[in-house]
Amino acid sequence: MTDTKTLPPQNIPAQTHPAKQILMMLWRDKLAFCAAIFILIVIFCALFGAPLLEDVATKQNLRGRNAAPFDFSKDWVFWLGGDALGRPLLARIVVASQNTLMVATGAVVVSLAIGTTLGLIAGYTTRMGSQIIMRLADVIMSFPSLLLAVIVLYMLVPSVGNLIIVLAITRIPVYLRTSRAEVLEIRERMFVQAARVMGASTNRIVFKHILPVVFPTLVTIATLDFAFVMLAESSLSFLGIGIQPLEITWGLMVAQGKAYLTTAWWLSFWPGLAIILTTLSLNLLSNWMRVALDPVQRWRLEIGKKSNG
Repeated sequence: MTDTKTLPPQNIPAQTHPAKQILMMLWRDKLAFCAAIFILIVIFCALFGAPLLEDVATKQNLRGRNAAPFDFSKDWVFWLGGDALGRPLLARIVVASQNTLMVATGAVVVSLAIGTTLGLIAGYTTRMGSQIIMRLADVIMSFPSLLLAVIVLYMLVPSVGNLIIVLAITRIPVYLRTSRAEVLEIRERMFVQAARVMGASTNRIVFKHILPVVFPTLVTIATLDFAFVMLAESSLSFLGIGIQPLEITWGLMVAQGKAYLTTAWWLSFWPGLAIILTTLSLNLLSNWMRVALDPVQRWRLEIGKKSNG
């Protein structure tokens, strides 16, 4: 009888760590990789740059009002120019990124949590409960989202909290209808029926078996919706009913610089460019995630590894 200890070791391919696999797929899509780097820079500025440069961004210097950009003889915070009160634009853009991302992140997280929960209930509950929830979504969708935000913020005090609540309410139907449609299809699959036959509770079936399948789609939508919410916040701040001074956001900076477009274009250009680049990066990441999280299309990102191997 052959001793199993004397057998030569088999060449078993080592499995790639999931984080490394994601980075490799991201690297193969160069546009998505650059977008991810830019988003990481924006997040870093919001977390660490804003507290460090807050005093610099609010310090006025009337001698340097509307200072032109690219004057490298000055401090680096003035390389993008100064605003109407002589405050450095680069420092203000970094500080404003915190409020801009805070509003967008808060609105997306709240709407994602509420909309997904209601969508799971509507997709896996009785017909009466589903109809009530869907009619609620229809009521919210019957109002234009930006117009609803304008009306509510006009009656309330414009603040970060109120802005998050208003924008979150307008985005709830997006996640509600998506999650419900996914649940209606997934609940008929064999693994859900098997769990039901084995006596699994409704909560276990919904949150343990259905939600993990639905969640990648919702994450992709949330990434794209993040850009929409950020643009909505910028629009409200531009109209004067969003974040109010002394707080600053990119949209508020664009609004404050519109009176100087003919004489100091950089006051609105740089924060507007930050909005455009962040929105574009989020859209590129959303397209990459749609492919990376779909097992049917993931081969498009993995084919480079196989061909190189």
